[in-house]
Amino acid sequence: MKKSLWILLTVILAIGLLAACSPKEPAATATAPAVTAPTAEPVVQDQPVTISIWHQWSGDYLNAITEAFNEYTVAHPNVTIDLSKPEDTSNALSVAIPAGEGPDIIGWANDQIGTQALAGNIVPLGDYGIDLTFLNSTYEPAAVRGVVWQNMIWGLPESQEGIAMVYNKDLVSDEYLPTNPLDFEELLTKAQAFYNATGKYLVCNQGLGNPDAYHVAPIYFGHGVSEYVDDQGMVHLNSPEALAAGEWMVRFKAFAPAETSHDICKAMIVEGNAGAWWTGPWAIADLEAAGINYGIIPMGKPFVGIKALLLSKNAVDRGNQAVAIDIMKYFTSGSVQAKIAAANKTIPAPTAALMDSAVQALPSLRGFGASLNLGVPMANTPYAGAQWGPVGDATTAIWNGAQTPQEALDAAQAAAEKAIDDMGG
Repeated sequence: MKKSLWILLTVILAIGLLAACSPKEPAATATAPAVTAPTAEPVVQDQPVTISIWHQWSGDYLNAITEAFNEYTVAHPNVTIDLSKPEDTSNALSVAIPAGEGPDIIGWANDQIGTQALAGNIVPLGDYGIDLTFLNSTYEPAAVRGVVWQNMIWGLPESQEGIAMVYNKDLVSDEYLPTNPLDFEELLTKAQAFYNATGKYLVCNQGLGNPDAYHVAPIYFGHGVSEYVDDQGMVHLNSPEALAAGEWMVRFKAFAPAETSHDICKAMIVEGNAGAWWTGPWAIADLEAAGINYGIIPMGKPFVGIKALLLSKNAVDRGNQAVAIDIMKYFTSGSVQAKIAAANKTIPAPTAALMDSAVQALPSLRGFGASLNLGVPMANTPYAGAQWGPVGDATTAIWNGAQTPQEALDAAQAAAEKAIDDMGG
């Protein structure tokens, strides 16, 4: 990252987003970043207050969510919750927040955190009693990491989404299933054995054959790549770990379909030409409609998209932060998210919700939850846009044999670094 942008970022964060906090060592997992020490949690008052929440929920998903918020207001009759879904949240916030007319809480994806923090639209939660010890004891690992940016906590996670290996139980016996989700040599060996025994492919991944950095993320991250691009603007695409992933793909290609897409992979598993589909919860309805007797196991470290509640600057300006944070903690609690997950078939971010018996009884939630537990959070840095094209292009070049893994990944590194430099990074 250029020194000038680092200085600007520091000034913006220091002046526009938070009061200075003294650092402390958090009680955290080995992979968790350090965060600044929280101040005392604000006290919730009993005066009438309306809390505005701008969100992305829609359709039938909103029913269970609305019910949860209604239950909060029944228990807190002084609180009115106003739910609103703007057509263009980013542009709406850029106008409403400076005018003091924005929401108190924003329900959004974690990949918006860096951009919204730099814009001054959201504030870090360490000033209001939220620390990493609370996060680590309440939420899943990727969800925790996904709401921390620049060593500060910016939101509370409610749900997660990502991919896993979904296999046809009637076609793939246990002997062909990888037993260690991080052992890619085992997966290669079993893919070869399955192909030799059946003439079919063990697994179809639509990112192998297309410029798709998302679906190949479990392979790169599973080989040890920490992130494609980190929150300092550093790129990790021609690292030894990424090269190992690329070389594995070259060997794996002999036992995988040369051409892929979402529709091709779906057809292959439905028609019995592939034993498994490396995909996400969105594919389950199609498999169930086709009568596939499926199972789900983790493989690699998937990208994990996280939905979170963020505290807006307007909430603090209005003095609503105590009530807003109480609502955020309530909504992202284990008991509430377990109920929502069971109704909406979403993967909850609170660990207690994921481990709830009703949630674990649902095979898709149990299976994808185990996969996401190993995952890497979707990047929340403003530099995230620089990763998609270079990773997708490099992977396609490796898969098609247009470039060696080293050549492709060197080119990806240079392309991502240029994109970040063009952003002012």
